[in-house]
Amino acid sequence: MQRRLVTVFGGSGFIGRHLVRRLARQDWIVRVAVRDPEAAKFLQPMGGVGQIVIVRADLAHEAHVEAAVADAEAVVNLVGILYERGRATFAEVHLRGAERVAKSAAAAGARHLVHVSAIGASRQSRARYASSKAAGEEAVRSAFPQAVVLRPSVVFGPEDDFLNRFAAMARCLPALPVVGASPRLTVRDGRPVFEPLGGGGPRFQPVYVGDVAEAIARALADPKAAGKTFELGGPRVYSFRDLMEIVLAEIRRRRLLVPVPIPLAKLQAAVLGLLPKPPLTRDQVEMLKRDNVVGEGALGLADLGIAPTPMETVLPTYLARFRPGSWRRKEVA
Repeated sequence: MQRRLVTVFGGSGFIGRHLVRRLARQDWIVRVAVRDPEAAKFLQPMGGVGQIVIVRADLAHEAHVEAAVADAEAVVNLVGILYERGRATFAEVHLRGAERVAKSAAAAGARHLVHVSAIGASRQSRARYASSKAAGEEAVRSAFPQAVVLRPSVVFGPEDDFLNRFAAMARCLPALPVVGASPRLTVRDGRPVFEPLGGGGPRFQPVYVGDVAEAIARALADPKAAGKTFELGGPRVYSFRDLMEIVLAEIRRRRLLVPVPIPLAKLQAAVLGLLPKPPLTRDQVEMLKRDNVVGEGALGLADLGIAPTPMETVLPTYLARFRPGSWRRKEVA
């Protein structure tokens, strides 16, 4: 039986490495299209000899995209950015890049296309990230009507850049921020109560990276998924404060949680956004004004036959390294 060929754009990233391994186990020939092939060579041992092929492809160049999808039965686009730098703007990557992939996949005769977007994608959003994601979805649908669009919430896993970042901060700082939280005065049992963190900030529905990879694989295999949009979230919803408390409990450290109201966050982002790899930008602050959870009535993991993985069962596998003394145990080992 001849193996099928799938092209994965952005396959060396956080979600991509999990997806490539899963597709290789399902006997696909996986063509990984990335800007830096040398940096993606770590993927090749995940499959058999010649099963995982690394090719150079910049979404800004139509010829690169066309070559990458040639003869592919399926195409997956994972490419996205969290902040803009130089030519890598939200419009170029999320809209025009996504459109090039969809048009090229259709022209090449690909049978399946999975486009990974994000919860919160909306043309009406004031955040350029979210509005460009929505525009990209529309362009993909126009060029490839049967494309499957997946919108994950915050994705967690061993290589994530969210929980790992705050765990690292807690290792060297006396406090952690709760962005979007504002102190408030409420009344309980007829008595005023001061809540320094208010409602705990925006809410998230973290989804395990393995579940996202499985959702992509199933979307490629399930004809009933064609043309549909799925929002991917985990089994529980957490406030920003909840997540900080869970991280601290997991790494066994006590730190002060400090509210960072949106106006203050904007001021911080104005400075932090100038860094080469900014931890916070004005656009991200705009996103934090809204909850990042699966919408009511939206199709989700369950509709793809996937039971979402609880965050608490996975965090110990990769956050334990941030516990006090963990570096000493690692040295001895």
